[in-house]
Amino acid sequence: MSADNVKGLLLALSSSLFIGASFIVKKKGLKKAGASGVRAGVGGYSYLLEPLWWAGMTAMIVGEIANFAAYAFAPAILVTPLGALSIIISAVLAHIILREKLHIFGILGCILCVVGSTTIVLHAPPERQIESVAEVWDLATEPAFLLYAAIVLAAAFVLIFHFVPQYGQTHIMVYIGVCSLVGSLSVMSVKALGIALKLTFSGMNQLVYPQTWVFLLVVVTCIVTQMNYLNKSLDTFNTAVVSPIYYTMFTSLTILASVIMFKDWDRQDPTQIVTEMCGFVTILSGTFLLHKTKDMVDGLPTNLPIRLPKHAEEDGFAGEGIPLRSAADGIPLRSPRSTESFRSTL
Repeated sequence: MSADNVKGLLLALSSSLFIGASFIVKKKGLKKAGASGVRAGVGGYSYLLEPLWWAGMTAMIVGEIANFAAYAFAPAILVTPLGALSIIISAVLAHIILREKLHIFGILGCILCVVGSTTIVLHAPPERQIESVAEVWDLATEPAFLLYAAIVLAAAFVLIFHFVPQYGQTHIMVYIGVCSLVGSLSVMSVKALGIALKLTFSGMNQLVYPQTWVFLLVVVTCIVTQMNYLNKSLDTFNTAVVSPIYYTMFTSLTILASVIMFKDWDRQDPTQIVTEMCGFVTILSGTFLLHKTKDMVDGLPTNLPIRLPKHAEEDGFAGEGIPLRSAADGIPLRSPRSTESFRSTL
């Protein structure tokens, strides 16, 4: 492995560490802020005054910067799959710090998500060589990508204005769907900005082009939207479930957007395309398994209706160390500090 690849590898590993840890730190901040104000999950923004949340946000920003820098030293085929490590880090830290549990099938779902995402990324085509930000703009304004962008925006607006008010607190895919859809557009704009900065630093100033600033506006708008609904998701659902589902949906839609915008499949043979599709099916399987088993507890029947609110102590439920019973069956359950593990589909 070359020296540059080693640098890229180390940057990618540090990126996964920072991003995986940021989920946990941010959720600790969200829980702390929710104890004294309006929770993010129901529209509150008190977390903006919580230093712990900002520490998590800083860790995420550092991780994203490290990930961006890794692409400057190593090829995408080396850097991108390592992003899956953030899922493992997040799940392990959630187990240790937040006392959140994953059923054995949830662990299997995580593995399927990682395997499927890795399969897609490893068989993804090489990046297209771009010479100017104007060339990226031409690609972004072609009919195929404009249609994709229109569908994504329409779906995001439907989720935000119709499904979020009704199902945001009960269906994990609503918040994550918004994050993933908007995120696929933000990555394309981030890539355009990265190309513009790279060319500018090499002596070809791209800041004089209005397209550069349009891409910057899209990036800011998309990232603000992503962070808003990611906070709602983290504040409402189990972190160990949010992380892999968000990662797999975000990765899949980003690859799809890249295929449409940069016509990556035009440079691939059928075997590679079929392999990528198999990876996508694996992701869907893992996501389904995670979604269906996120509230299952080892040793209990899968149809046991365990429905506890997110902040048990705040709502009059028993605290740490006090046995809890399901309303339907009266089966005692040992309560950890946080009761996310025993929520039903929220």
